[in-house]
Amino acid sequence: MYDELQRIVERPAPFSRYTAEDLWTDEHTSAQMLAHHLDPIDDAASRNAAFIDRSVAWIAARFGVGTETRIADLGCGPGLYANRLARLGARVTGVDFSSRSLAHARGVAAEEGLPARYILQNYLEYRTEERYDLVMLIYCDYVVLSPAQRRTLHGVFRSILAPGGALLLDVHSLALFDARREGVRFTPHPDGGFWAPGPYHEFCQTCKYEADKIVLDKYTIVEPHRTRTVYNWFQHFTPEGLAAELAEGGLIVEETLGDVAGSPYDPAAHDLAVIARPRAL
Repeated sequence: MYDELQRIVERPAPFSRYTAEDLWTDEHTSAQMLAHHLDPIDDAASRNAAFIDRSVAWIAARFGVGTETRIADLGCGPGLYANRLARLGARVTGVDFSSRSLAHARGVAAEEGLPARYILQNYLEYRTEERYDLVMLIYCDYVVLSPAQRRTLHGVFRSILAPGGALLLDVHSLALFDARREGVRFTPHPDGGFWAPGPYHEFCQTCKYEADKIVLDKYTIVEPHRTRTVYNWFQHFTPEGLAAELAEGGLIVEETLGDVAGSPYDPAAHDLAVIARPRAL
């Protein structure tokens, strides 16, 4: 038992283990995630409906979205942004590796006859001849990727942006990093819950990596027939650090904002957003 508990609370090297797809592709947890997505007042899996409405209105105005606008929504989930933008006439492509989320997005688009298509794929592997006027990566997807994955993503951005096209993404800030606390929490779930339909025990360990400004939420789920671990990594950025990283990837930050609804940047806020464009050759 001691050795097992030691394994549960070990601190892995940053981004040394990666389980992000499990959260979105497991039969049970993907259903839980979709339910959180579709709850209009819940911010657990996507932002609440009121914020999304405000964000889409700002995006439409800021980028002049109309019937000729080509938009790529990477990590689109169940199409909460993509279908709203398609209702404005934009030609939207959503890319995600959750088949359950995409089934919902496609169903809404088909029912309403929207100009939106959905591709089941990890966006790190997305390759296309299509070029987009606006590429979005929203709800801080960027921060869960390792440095190597982010470098790969920079190449994806550059390859799919049209000349003059813009990138919109948001990230976690150092204010959020400072607010996080290390610790271990144990919670029994005799009647099942988020991680499994049947009984399980949940260990949640939060680790902070001060030098790298990374937080790990590590979940060990002990079920009667198996034990599994989910690693949720979160990189935190200053505006300067994010701009420097994107510049190394050939992307120049044009504007720093407080969020993807156009709020002014606030260094005390937990998130920030940027608009970036490819560096001119």
